[in-house]
Amino acid sequence: MLKPVKWLLFLCLAFGLPAHRPADAQTLDTIKQSKTIRLGYIADEKPFSFKTTDGSPAGYAIDVCRRIADEVGRSVAGLKRGYVETTLSDGFNAVKDGKIDLLCGATTINLARRESVDFSQPIFLTGASALLRKDSPDYLQVLFLDKRPVSAVDLKSPARSSIGVRAGTTTGATLREAIGPDVPQTRIVDFATHEDGLKALEDHKIDAYFADRSLLIGLADRAGNPAELELGSRLFTHEPYGIAMRRDDSAFRLLVDRTLTGFYMSDDFPKLLKTYFGAEAPALRSEIMMQSIPE
Repeated sequence: MLKPVKWLLFLCLAFGLPAHRPADAQTLDTIKQSKTIRLGYIADEKPFSFKTTDGSPAGYAIDVCRRIADEVGRSVAGLKRGYVETTLSDGFNAVKDGKIDLLCGATTINLARRESVDFSQPIFLTGASALLRKDSPDYLQVLFLDKRPVSAVDLKSPARSSIGVRAGTTTGATLREAIGPDVPQTRIVDFATHEDGLKALEDHKIDAYFADRSLLIGLADRAGNPAELELGSRLFTHEPYGIAMRRDDSAFRLLVDRTLTGFYMSDDFPKLLKTYFGAEAPALRSEIMMQSIPE
C-alpha cells in the first residue's frame, strides 16, 4: 500500500495536478496568482513606518518597500498593493504564515529572528541610545550623553529612577546590560508603543526612554516641548534594519536585494533619505552603501 505522501504524488502525476501544496508556493507565484503584494507595517515607528492623517501608511521603510513592489509590478500586470497593519511580534508570524509578503519598518536583523523569517540586505543602520529630559538624573547624563561626571555622586542612581523601553524589542536586553549591576535601583518599564514611552518621559513618570537612535530623533521632533529633551550621543548597539520576508525563497530575496542595490546607486535614494532624515542623509547613504551587496 502506498504511503499517504506517495499516494498524493501519484494522484498529482496521474491527473496533471501541481505536486506542491499551496502553502509551499513561492512568494512570486502567490503574488502572480492574486495580483497583490501585501506590505505589512507597524504604525508607530516614525519616520520608518507610520500613519498619515488620512490613515494611509507612510515612512522611509514603506517607500523602500513600494520601490520593491514597483519592480515586482514589471512582471505582474495590474499589480495591487495591499497594506496590512500589524505589531512587531505579530508581524513576524504573519510573514512566516504567508499573510504578509514584506514586513516594512524599523526591524532589526538578527540571528534569532532569522530562525523564523528571512531578511533583505540592510536598508538602514543605527544603534540604541536614549532620550532624556534635561533635568534627568546626572548618572543618566553620564551614561547616555558621555558627560564627564562632576563627582562620584553623579555615577549613582537615585531612588525610584526608571528607564522606559518598548516591549518585545531587541533593545530591552541591551538596556539591562548597559545599566549593569552598578545601578540596581534603576527600574525598567515596558511600553506598548514608542508614543507611550515619550508621554511617560514628558510626564516625569520615567527618567529616560531607550530605543534605536533613529526612532528617538522622530520622537523628539513630536514632543510637546523638544527643547526640554536631550538625545543620547552614545550608541550601545549596532542595529541593521532590514525587510522581513519568508524563509527558503531565494528567488524573491534575490529580487528584493537586487532592487535595493539598484535603488541605492540611483539619484532617487539620497532624495528619499533627505526627505526623512534631513542633513544626516549623506552620512547615512555612505553607511548603507558600505553594507550593501554589489551587483
